[in-house]
Amino acid sequence: MKRTLLTILQYVIFLGLGIWIVYHMLHQLSPKEEYDLIAAIESINAWYLIPISIVGFLSHFFRAIRWLYLLETTGTKPSLVNTTLAVMIGYITNLAIPRAGEVAKCTVLAKYEKIPAHKMIGTIVAERAFDILCLLVIAVAAFLLQLRMISDYVGDKMHLLGEKIQRHQTILFLILAAVAALIVALVVVYRRNRETKVGKFIKELAHGVFSIIHMKKRWQFMGYTVLIWAMYLLQIFIGLESLPATNHLSILAALVVLVYGSVGMIVTPGGIGMYTLLVAQILGVYNVPDVPAEAFGWIAWAVQTVIIIILGVASLLLIHPLNRKKDAQAAVDTK
Repeated sequence: MKRTLLTILQYVIFLGLGIWIVYHMLHQLSPKEEYDLIAAIESINAWYLIPISIVGFLSHFFRAIRWLYLLETTGTKPSLVNTTLAVMIGYITNLAIPRAGEVAKCTVLAKYEKIPAHKMIGTIVAERAFDILCLLVIAVAAFLLQLRMISDYVGDKMHLLGEKIQRHQTILFLILAAVAALIVALVVVYRRNRETKVGKFIKELAHGVFSIIHMKKRWQFMGYTVLIWAMYLLQIFIGLESLPATNHLSILAALVVLVYGSVGMIVTPGGIGMYTLLVAQILGVYNVPDVPAEAFGWIAWAVQTVIIIILGVASLLLIHPLNRKKDAQAAVDTK
């Protein structure tokens, strides 16, 4: 009960933060700026939405393939169709309830592939940890490649971050201590209960977390990781090309926008508000006027969200009929 209330409270706080940012950004606009914002949005070349949508789908499809390589380390081999549909259902669930999407895609895949859900949880943890590592590497690369353009902006932000960390050192220490205590507790519980359900669950969790190290197809895993981030980058770059105010920016500028947009997606549910704010701020460093910069932020966020909603709803509608048809065909083949 307490865990449920904590999850609801977390969702309300971060969703409220996103809504407040949206309200604050729109409320600050003068009537002329509102008119300019609408005009900037209307200036988009709609034909670019087609390749953006295709690239967006491919990023999710490649993620499903990459997850399959992780699942293979647990001794399971679900179908690519069900894995892709489960990934999309996870995305759309995250829009409604932050972090619940990871549970949703495991539950869906467990139901239609007859795989114990606990076998997949560790792979989710490993995948997310690896993605954070990738984002950090990309962020460092973007900073080094665009050092002359963004050094002052990043320097100011890092100074502010350093001040906040100093003010909240106790909280950060308690969080790190809690994480360390949790790891120690899991080890102790596992050693005392190896043959129980709890012990087996912890073992599966640990196996999933370290699945990247043990996998045989690690190079294919790395290749699809590169493809996933390449699709994210290409989606941003095509989006920049679609607006007159941003079509002069290079692929390296798109890389910086990708980093800031990714942070926005993490901070608030579905990136609402924060994605637009961070993207607009970094575009300002490239001398894009405030209104067109905000317009791009809104467009990029809206397109990504609509793609997830369309594909997620389609996946919810298709997964049961497709599996019922597959089971019926399997029964016929058996006879």
